[in-house]
Amino acid sequence: MSNTFLLGIDTGGTFTDFVLWRDEQVRIHKVLSTPCAPEQAILQGIRELGLDSLAAEDQLYIVHGSTVATNAVLEGKGVRTVFITNRGLRDLLSIGRQTRKELYNLQPGPVPPPVPRELCLEANCRLSAQGEVVEALTDNDVQALVEQVRQLAPQAVAINLLFSYLDDTHEKRIAAALPQDLFISRSSAVLPEYKEYDAA
Repeated sequence: MSNTFLLGIDTGGTFTDFVLWRDEQVRIHKVLSTPCAPEQAILQGIRELGLDSLAAEDQLYIVHGSTVATNAVLEGKGVRTVFITNRGLRDLLSIGRQTRKELYNLQPGPVPPPVPRELCLEANCRLSAQGEVVEALTDNDVQALVEQVRQLAPQAVAINLLFSYLDDTHEKRIAAALPQDLFISRSSAVLPEYKEYDAA
């Protein structure tokens, strides 16, 4: 007779947490994280929970989440990243949604954006709200972006073009031209929906 195991794993900076659901029973387990190789802590927890020796007919379903990326953003510990957006939107990350921690403070202190302005680049292309090409991305535009990225020497590039959730051609084209040793993230792949800033 087969057994079904549901395992939730949260990889954090300090601890990796496990929640195991089996036969309407919950078991919670925790191990120290291994930041340089997160899979080691995950495998350790699986072993300690006895899930590494399941029968062939047993079913193990794993749901994995991580607070590592969230913590890196909150603590400002991310790698050097270039942000590519449409022409005219270079200050998007600095402007954000103009929310303030102190609503009635008329002179709030500046909040550093997730990517400094000098690492924000503009692509000379634009789609309409219907996904039609208003301004085409030329080979020269792509090459100019690639050269700017090379000069800035980042470890990662985030590409966020308007209405890319309707047509991701421009984002894909830019990503394909960039050096492949970079970590490249496209908004059309991460969260393909409307709004150029966070959806909250």
